[in-house]
Amino acid sequence: MSSMNTFVARVRRFRPVSTLVMLLVVAIWALPTLGLFVTAFRSQISSVTTGWWTAIFDPMHQEWTTKAFATVFSSTWNLGPAFFSTVAISVPATILPITFAAFAAYGFTFLSFKGREAWFSLIIALMVVPLQAVIVAILQTFMAIDKWLLTIPGNEYGDIHLSGEYPAAWIVHSAFAMPLAVYIFRNYMMTLPMALIEAARIDGASHFQIFWRLIIPMSVPALASFAIFQFLWVWNDYFIAYLFAGNHTVMTYQILSMLGQHGEGWQVVMAGSLISIIVPLTVFFGLQRYFVRGLTAGSVK
Repeated sequence: MSSMNTFVARVRRFRPVSTLVMLLVVAIWALPTLGLFVTAFRSQISSVTTGWWTAIFDPMHQEWTTKAFATVFSSTWNLGPAFFSTVAISVPATILPITFAAFAAYGFTFLSFKGREAWFSLIIALMVVPLQAVIVAILQTFMAIDKWLLTIPGNEYGDIHLSGEYPAAWIVHSAFAMPLAVYIFRNYMMTLPMALIEAARIDGASHFQIFWRLIIPMSVPALASFAIFQFLWVWNDYFIAYLFAGNHTVMTYQILSMLGQHGEGWQVVMAGSLISIIVPLTVFFGLQRYFVRGLTAGSVK
């Protein structure tokens, strides 16, 4: 007990120092975002001739403008369709792995079947497989599926296809998110009170009823914490969207195109980037109260 009191006393003694360190880390981490925000409201000449920090130290003698925000939605760049495409990929690619992983985690936690631990270990082992290692095999698989779809009556011209469309990106994102989702959800479900589950079974509740009426409501912190990770990952993705949903331009590709061949569009790029981060920030701050609870609840039992 005395050692614990000593430890607490030391923590309290160094609290001002740790607070200063944390503030310094936050300031350094937020510096690029501040530069993005300032550059988005500067003129083209100012953004390419002077650093953004000059506007911080002398804001009254700067040419502030919102022209860059009008430019990103003009006919030249037309960021609106790219924004819609990013939403169309990110939302299903977040919901699908959560749905299937929750079902799988329930089975691995509350159902008894042969080889349960072996199957669970196999799923977790798939987390170490990088996407780049299997990208060619996935592309060939989708091409084979498209070739088979051509044999369907009425689809001789390939109107129905998988490659280059939204479902292809949904499948790839969901498949590579599933192992981590199953791991997080199972660890969380193992901390839920078994007495409550047994009481529901005695009352005659089926597995489907237990899952939707008990497990899902109690697992909201874990579901929300993973949703934050998955949504941010998919929203900021360039590689999978470019390869598997190439028929639809996403925000990351469109913002990269705004820079121009000679780097003359920094203020336009910053305006597009500022618009791009609004949705992820909204999702994070909307679900942050579940974030720590969801990640730590399944770590110890």
